[in-house]
Amino acid sequence: MMKSYDAIKNIDDDEDEDVEMGKEQICVESKTLFNNNIHLSSSSSSSSIQNHRLLSLDVFRGLTVGLMILVDEAGGLLPALKHSPWNGLTLADFVMPFFLFIVGVSLALAYKKLPSRVVASSKAILRALKLLALGLFLQGGYFHRLGDLTFGVDLKQLRWMGILQRIAVAYLITALCEIWLKADDTVKSGSSLVRKYRYQWSVALVLSGLYLCLLYGLYVPDWEYQVPTEPSSAPMTFSVKCRVRGDVGPACNAVGMIDRTILGIQHLYRRPVYARMPECSINSPDNGPLPPNAPAWCQAAFDPEGLLSSVMAIVTCLVGLHYGHIIVHFKDHRVRMLYWIIPASCLVVCGLTLAFFGMHMNKVLYSFSYMCVTSGAAGILFVGTYFMVDVCGYSRLTMILQWMGKHALMIYILVGCNVFPVLIQGFYWGKPQNNILKLIGVGG
Repeated sequence: MMKSYDAIKNIDDDEDEDVEMGKEQICVESKTLFNNNIHLSSSSSSSSIQNHRLLSLDVFRGLTVGLMILVDEAGGLLPALKHSPWNGLTLADFVMPFFLFIVGVSLALAYKKLPSRVVASSKAILRALKLLALGLFLQGGYFHRLGDLTFGVDLKQLRWMGILQRIAVAYLITALCEIWLKADDTVKSGSSLVRKYRYQWSVALVLSGLYLCLLYGLYVPDWEYQVPTEPSSAPMTFSVKCRVRGDVGPACNAVGMIDRTILGIQHLYRRPVYARMPECSINSPDNGPLPPNAPAWCQAAFDPEGLLSSVMAIVTCLVGLHYGHIIVHFKDHRVRMLYWIIPASCLVVCGLTLAFFGMHMNKVLYSFSYMCVTSGAAGILFVGTYFMVDVCGYSRLTMILQWMGKHALMIYILVGCNVFPVLIQGFYWGKPQNNILKLIGVGG
């Protein structure tokens, strides 16, 4: 199954990197800077360097997988590891942008040589459809309450969007941009790099402008939703008053309105993150009972991987694609890191400035400031990983992260989609409560 998603991994295994230059000089200088003894793993023949794999991309992907596991397993202990209830940025809010950034980098390496654009496009579409189908199966509601080992899909409540679905959409759009929107310019400098991929940058600008126009320009009317009660009772109906334009709060934003209109509120995520806000939980920032005067929208479904917010996710993927282009066209370590760190720093500064002036960083809405800060942070972390692993040769210290990076999708399916907990709890003695977890002292 993993072969179907090679484009989401670093599929540059069979295409060797060109001769890397400047390795010894950079590491020797950094040895003085950090007062360290850095051992360089150099080779006497250029062919052995040509077979050099970009290990930093695997390590970066492994770090992201490790971060995902950390926030999933320890998020209940430390609020800083949980997703922000609405505005703000926590450690967990970096996971999705980091994955999207990695997809973009990998696509630049995968499509640096194209024998046929039509064939490449058809394969990209097929891979995206497979990933969409996998996301619908794993995140569409097939697994319900793990403790009761219940499963099955109610098609009336099937969740259309999700993490894998968002990655599939971003992957497909970015792949088609890389396949079809490249000029024939020769890349010799940073300006020529921008000229060669100017149409891709145009797509990123258009998508960003479209997102901002819809978010701040669409009128959001009043809306209603229902909450099921006892089987014999009628569901409770709640009315949410809006009649506003440009609101970015939980109740009346255009992101939720578009999803409710196109996807249907019954097909959205039923455990929204804003349920942990003080207005909706007496145990905030944890989940808890509703306060006495809780707003009407507190129990409404809201998808954090919705349609409009996925537009900015595509832009994050395009940013990663630019970083991959630098790998393809520039072979000197100094040049690569310089061309990476400048846009990354600019993105972070831009995002923080926008947040200071009122455009809050918001993961659920995937706000423009959030995209800038998280994409810039991904670029900075990638530079640091590249320097330590590919420039200075600390690859043996990261063997576990490399393995995790090469099997990122499988680990995500097992851990992030609750397949592993289902396997653990699926074998029991007499009743579901007598499972392996209870045997080792974890289960109740």
